[in-house]
Amino acid sequence: MGQTFFSIFQLETKRLLWLIGITFAVFLLFQYSELPYLATTITSSGSSRFHPADPPSESILNNVTTDFDIANSTNGHVLERIVNSTSSSIEKDNVLGAGFVVEPKKVSISNTSSIVGFDESDENPVVENVRISDNGSAIEQAENLELKSSNNGMDMNFTREVNTSSELEHKSDTYLSPPVEMKPNITPPQGLLNISNEIDSENDERPKDEVNVLGKNSSISSMPKENKDSRIAVPKVTSISEMNELLLKSRVSYRSMRPRWSSSVDNELLKVRSEIENAPIVENVDNLYAPLYRNLSMFKRSYELMEETLKVYVYREGSKPIMHLPYLLGIYASEGWFMRQMEGNKRFVTKDPKKAHLFYLPFSSRMLEETLYVPDSHNNRNLRKYLNGYVDLIAAKHPFWNRTGGADHFLVACHDWAPTETRQNMAKCIRALCNSDVKEGFVIGKDVSLPETYVRNAQKPTRDIGGRPVSKRKTLAFFAGGMHGYVRPILLQHWENKDPDMKIFGILPKSKGNRNYIQYMKSSKYCICAKGYEVNSPRVVEAIFYECVPVIISDNFVPPFFEVLNWESFAVIVVEKDIPNLKSILLSIPQKRYLQMQMRVKKVQQHFLWHRSPEKYDMFHMILHSIWFNRVFTTRAR
Repeated sequence: MGQTFFSIFQLETKRLLWLIGITFAVFLLFQYSELPYLATTITSSGSSRFHPADPPSESILNNVTTDFDIANSTNGHVLERIVNSTSSSIEKDNVLGAGFVVEPKKVSISNTSSIVGFDESDENPVVENVRISDNGSAIEQAENLELKSSNNGMDMNFTREVNTSSELEHKSDTYLSPPVEMKPNITPPQGLLNISNEIDSENDERPKDEVNVLGKNSSISSMPKENKDSRIAVPKVTSISEMNELLLKSRVSYRSMRPRWSSSVDNELLKVRSEIENAPIVENVDNLYAPLYRNLSMFKRSYELMEETLKVYVYREGSKPIMHLPYLLGIYASEGWFMRQMEGNKRFVTKDPKKAHLFYLPFSSRMLEETLYVPDSHNNRNLRKYLNGYVDLIAAKHPFWNRTGGADHFLVACHDWAPTETRQNMAKCIRALCNSDVKEGFVIGKDVSLPETYVRNAQKPTRDIGGRPVSKRKTLAFFAGGMHGYVRPILLQHWENKDPDMKIFGILPKSKGNRNYIQYMKSSKYCICAKGYEVNSPRVVEAIFYECVPVIISDNFVPPFFEVLNWESFAVIVVEKDIPNLKSILLSIPQKRYLQMQMRVKKVQQHFLWHRSPEKYDMFHMILHSIWFNRVFTTRAR
């Protein structure tokens, strides 16, 4: 009996071991048969969430459609919008400011709760909803918007595909942008086609309507996730020296998302970074005056490498007037001039996106507002929906956005609303913004401060350049402009008609070609650049244009080309609370120091000029260089 029982026990044990072995073998076989780029979809609560697996293999990448003709594009590919969050250590750097700056008592950065910037260097990305809307799923809200190609004029509805098996069976759901309310009878503003027209008024072309961007009507319901340890805190009022510290901290701690698959361009950029960091020391360079720059040697080498290496791919998708139609006059002209000269450039633009270090999103924030904003609606939600739809289009048609989460893409936008319109789906892009407010999401070290230029004559953008010699500049300080925002009324309250040395006015009487305004700038020692509704003002560039030392009164404003230029060497920066002491501050500057600053204004002027054909070190090249420079120092290899 005992022997029989023992035999049965052995037999059953063998069967159990065989069963376990077969089960384990089946499990391994199933796991290894899965494709490396499989994504599953969870459709709960009417929203789609994609989960990424490993990077795609070379065979899969070779099958990705990158054809430029929209007519030949019939299907999309598996798409994921990846938003990474990570923790990173932030080392504190102490920076001593140079030049003449009037700032409040230093606020400890570590003891504040206001946050700007985030690190995207985590290898394990946290997946964000492709579209999270206020009222349900993206597909339920998608209606009627069709983005057209500017190349062939053909309409294009694009699809998202979800892989649900190892054989990549395509289950495509048509995904259109949410409905966009359009203005009736839209015509391009005067000056788009006839660029010889002039603008005579110094009035700012600011929109008259206030926009509720964060209220209950806002469509911003999802932001990139941040890790508390990776945040860079900023004080309530960020002084210029504290901005310097933030820039150095960004160089140490901020890195863009790790690419989802490798590319040779990443290694090229890493090599460029090493060459810039180890640039040979130079002291005297033709046309470059060392005190104007944070580090002349690094700037010179970076600029040379940009000319030798940089390739930019310009997306051809999108229709006019929002896409591909540069606006060349007025205070938003910077974005239009850059668009015109970037799209027409033969040195930097490549038609092969696989060779591109950067990808340009060629839209006009001015034309976006002009075309889509509904007057008196006090809401720019449909503007943001349009841009989100555009990003979805290029992400569906090309693989490049999803490789880096948009970190190697850039935009150039000068409208006041651009930071709000781009901080959702374009948050990881390098954003060149006129409204460079460090308290409103501008990330020092990633984003670029775009100069706001007032172009009055597009045929001769440098007409009337220069000013009177120092000996004939009799006015101590000058300002004129509309009462936009809260700073300018305070300025006029203290100084309008109070002192003959301080020519502080509201809007000047109209004159042909705005001659009164221009002549005041040409004959004043200091030109007051007081913020309007937002931190930026065209007066900063105007002052340099007319060789007047700029006096910037705009808390938390990051000056143009901040990563390169030493603004304290040629400008005066006054905090808003010191407006009552403005004259005493200016008079306290020694004459020798003023002469030095005014000479430096004349030398830095070359960086703030538009030319019909781009010239070395001009505005076009400086904007492109800052974008290039920030990408080089935020690049991360696979």
